Amino acid sequence: MRAGRIVAVVIGVLVLLPALGLFVGGSVLTVAHVVEREDDGYFDVTLDRLNSATAAITTSEVDLRADPGPPDWLLDLVDVSVRLRATGAGDPSSEVFIGIGLEADVDGYLADVARDEIRDVDSDGDVRYRTIAGTGSPTAPTEQDFWVASRSGRGTQELIWEVEEGEWTATLMNADGSPGILADVTVGVRSGALLGIAITMLIIGAMLLLVAVVIIVLAARGHAAEAVPGEAEPEAEVAPAGPEEPVRLEAEIDAPLSPWLWLVKWFLAIPHFIVLAFLWIAFALLTVIAGVVILFTGRYPRGIFDFNVGVMRWTWRVLYYAASGGLGTDRYPPFTTDPVADYPADLDVAYPEQLSRGLVLVKWWLLAIPHYLVLGFITGSGYVWWDRGPWGGGLVSVLVLIAAVVLLFTGRYPRPLFDFIIGLNRWVFRVMAYVSLMTDRYPPFRLDQGGRERSATDGTPSEDPSVF
Repeated sequence: MRAGRIVAVVIGVLVLLPALGLFVGGSVLTVAHVVEREDDGYFDVTLDRLNSATAAITTSEVDLRADPGPPDWLLDLVDVSVRLRATGAGDPSSEVFIGIGLEADVDGYLADVARDEIRDVDSDGDVRYRTIAGTGSPTAPTEQDFWVASRSGRGTQELIWEVEEGEWTATLMNADGSPGILADVTVGVRSGALLGIAITMLIIGAMLLLVAVVIIVLAARGHAAEAVPGEAEPEAEVAPAGPEEPVRLEAEIDAPLSPWLWLVKWFLAIPHFIVLAFLWIAFALLTVIAGVVILFTGRYPRGIFDFNVGVMRWTWRVLYYAASGGLGTDRYPPFTTDPVADYPADLDVAYPEQLSRGLVLVKWWLLAIPHYLVLGFITGSGYVWWDRGPWGGGLVSVLVLIAAVVLLFTGRYPRPLFDFIIGLNRWVFRVMAYVSLMTDRYPPFRLDQGGRERSATDGTPSEDPSVF
């Protein structure tokens, strides 16, 4: 894959991220509008019983100012209203007060008055306070004229306020200003434009998703569509499949290997890690799209397949150079998803002409569970692309570290360790291909060791003097 197409893939992923945010956000809002909303349109949260020995409980500042320019048009568009319901839970004869006012006015009114300020409310309604010390006693809140909305009295008091620009604070007190507050409070929010906003987010998110997928797929398969003028169009290449497994992972140790370069390879590979982070996001999304196509057609879209295999190939080269793949080469990995004939690490997956539609629904979460248990030990995470990414940890990383230390002090790479490390990585990538829907062949519970696949091995031991 050329640099221009790599840039195109990165651009596609950058479009993909806000697209997913809009689409998921719109979906959540739509579901919330249908499921969570009360009959009167409010979304209510009941707080844990508010209890304070002070004279007031206030909220943190709610800043609804915009800079630059006033947000009146936005507030009018969103059409948000807040509903506060408070019921005194102490003396039945006491009156409760709730009010909303500008922060400056409330702070001035409660200056030198001890109060509890609500700092956070979690999803279960648990409230955390910050106590503000003071020695003064407030006058009755009902006597103040700065409240933009207020209610007081016995029993349940309900306040509805149409949100407007400003810095606001909500206050709960006893109507006479006396200390000691015990009340049950429900906070509700309603937006007349919520459903419209949710549908707009869904539409924009879906359109951006389509654009992102088109960019990524076209960039991924563009190299296959090029033809030299005057030459016959080449036949599509099909990844060679050995007689045993559709996933072919191979590696060979470069000679000589620097005894110390592995100490900084992870740093040198940072540009690869950054690009791969974007490519794996695209990989995950395209795998979902491919799964839907397989479910209806039984075929894996070839363009997506080639791209995903390319991402796995690129990942394997970087792992082999700088991480848990084995540190078996000092040659810097190329920035490409295409095969590179002379690079010492290679990966390919045979393209399946037909796939089971039903297996798509159970491969990754049910059938692969036994492998997840094994790979959890091998990599320390249960190796799948949506978990900890392609760098993992666990047994394979420990073995690579041991091999690196031996290399540091002896200048040689232990052949038994190399064979074992490659076998572990081969197991990982076979499972990865299976759960990514690239093959219906169930990965074997077998550790095929060595740098070359069994079908390509002639049994001749390595004569590399840097290996023992």
